[in-house]
Amino acid sequence: MKKRIKSLCLPVLMLVCFLAFGGSVRAQGEDTIRTGVYAGEINLSGMTQDQASAAVEAFVDDLKEVEIGLVAAGGNQVTVTAGELGVAWSNPELVTEAAELGTRGNVIERYKMLKDLEYENKVFPIELSFDLQAINNILAEKCEPYNTEAVDASLVRENGTFRVVEGQIGYLLDVETSIDKINDYLTQEWNYEPCSIELDVAVDEPRGSAEELAAVQDLLGSCTTSYTTSNGARSANVENGCSLINGITVYPGEEFSACDVVTPFTAANGYYMAGSYLNGKVVDSLGGGICQVSTTLYNAVLNAELEVTERHNHSMIVTYVDPSADAAVAESSGKDFKFINNLDYPIYIEGYTKDKHITFNIYGKETREAGRAVRYESEVLEVTYPPADTIYADASQPIGYITTESAHIGYKARLWKVVTQDGVEVSRTQVNSSTYKMVPRSATVGVSTADPQAYAEIMAAIGTGSIDHVKNVIALLTTPAVPPAAPVQ
Repeated sequence: MKKRIKSLCLPVLMLVCFLAFGGSVRAQGEDTIRTGVYAGEINLSGMTQDQASAAVEAFVDDLKEVEIGLVAAGGNQVTVTAGELGVAWSNPELVTEAAELGTRGNVIERYKMLKDLEYENKVFPIELSFDLQAINNILAEKCEPYNTEAVDASLVRENGTFRVVEGQIGYLLDVETSIDKINDYLTQEWNYEPCSIELDVAVDEPRGSAEELAAVQDLLGSCTTSYTTSNGARSANVENGCSLINGITVYPGEEFSACDVVTPFTAANGYYMAGSYLNGKVVDSLGGGICQVSTTLYNAVLNAELEVTERHNHSMIVTYVDPSADAAVAESSGKDFKFINNLDYPIYIEGYTKDKHITFNIYGKETREAGRAVRYESEVLEVTYPPADTIYADASQPIGYITTESAHIGYKARLWKVVTQDGVEVSRTQVNSSTYKMVPRSATVGVSTADPQAYAEIMAAIGTGSIDHVKNVIALLTTPAVPPAAPVQ
């Protein structure tokens, strides 16, 4: 019995002490936080929950003005504030936890907690969060502009000799990992003072070396086409497109796109209005004639035996190469000419114009077996000749107006690659097949007139279906009448 009395004495004594101690604390106010309680370095002692929340929020608001440097490519530093990075207080529940300190648990636990506060402060960490989208936007808008892409080593051909132009290292910001790096540092290590953060910047190594490019010496393929019948605008477009392609180095495995190089088709990019095919008609457009550039390059690529990955024939037949040997490009309809350098060495594209002839030469390192030769044969499978002339009456134009469109013969054709070894044919492979529209000769004729007789005559001429006859009638109707000669006195 004495032992049981002794075992009850200690809890009773502790309870008496707790009530005495607790009573003195409660004198501060039933809803205030105990003495010795902190949020970070903020002393919350004696504050209500609302006061404590306001104090922490004021602290975080002050942090919004702290400057943070983001070190981008090339050591360039972009200075922003924590506010711009979206700093916010992410654990407001700490105020409730602080207010409830010493009020939960059994008597002994509460007593122990309050006694501990007499000897050591209770510090609740302030947790921060940042707006990842805001960080991403800042990196994209302010840091990525300092990126420098690598410049590959390249070749220049001067006076028949190649010269190597050394490449340049580039530096590219890794946005995704940099976002994580910024967020992790500011939420886990930041001491709330101005700081700098090194962003993740990857080194972009240039392709090519002097040794690799020095191997480019051999002519692998060539093609020349004529544009002697072209007018000045079309000739200028052919020459401009050729100059844009000239001098390009294509590395092993790299894909070349004609459209990427020669577009946009604008006056600012050196193009003029000239004839091109559209919906079975010849219309003037900026860059008309550029398809002769891509076609000539296509044939040089075939002769070099590079891998063609995209090629389109024209809607109507062209005259500067055989059927199925053409390669059309059209920015508006997504037609492109592409090829991959499928060799083990770089290639160099040389393009030039002279006496209204365009030439492309492709240089590289010759690895084909001696005695091997390739040629390409066009096979016409079907020919469709246009029917009689088609004539359209246009009531919005006066008699005398006439525009004509030439006839185009329709073709179906395919192109064969023929390989010979020491003059003996060893293989024959189909390269492509093409279909070209048949388009009859057509004319649009103005028929508007106040003269019923003239209207009847022009409509009758149109009814014959002969453009040549219509032209003769127009000449008669529009030739001024010759006054009768005066009588001889």
